[in-house]
Amino acid sequence: MKRPYRVVVAKPGLDGHDRGAKVIARSLREAGFEVIYTGLHRTVDEIVAAVVSEDADALGLSLLSGAHMTLVPQILHGLSEAGRDDVVVVVGGIIPDTDQASLLELGVAHIFTPGSSLGEIDRWLEMTLDQRDES
Repeated sequence: MKRPYRVVVAKPGLDGHDRGAKVIARSLREAGFEVIYTGLHRTVDEIVAAVVSEDADALGLSLLSGAHMTLVPQILHGLSEAGRDDVVVVVGGIIPDTDQASLLELGVAHIFTPGSSLGEIDRWLEMTLDQRDES
C-alpha cells in the first residue's frame, strides 16, 4: 500500500443488518486502511458528508435491503455534486446479477457479493487505489 488510504464504510437506508459491514471494516483496518464506519440507517446526505469531511479515498456501501437501485445513484449524484466523484465507490451485499451492470455503468467501481473473501476485497481495494494514485 503506497499510503494509508481512508475508507468510509456505510449502511444506507433502513437495512439493519450490519455484521457484514463491521467484518469488512475490521478486515480493512487490519490490512492498513484508515476506516470510518458510519453506523446503521445513514441517509444519502450523511454518507456524502462523511466522505467529504473525512477526505475519503473510497466508499464501501453495504446493501442488503434491495434499495440499491435507488440509494446508490443518489449517493453517486451527491458525491458528484460535492466535487468528490474521484472517490472509488464499492458496493457489497445482495445485488442481483440483473442490477450489477447498471450499477457499474453508473460509476460503481466494483461489486462484492456474498462469498467474496475478505482478502479479495482488501487486495482489490489496495490495488485500485494504488493505480488511481499513479495516474
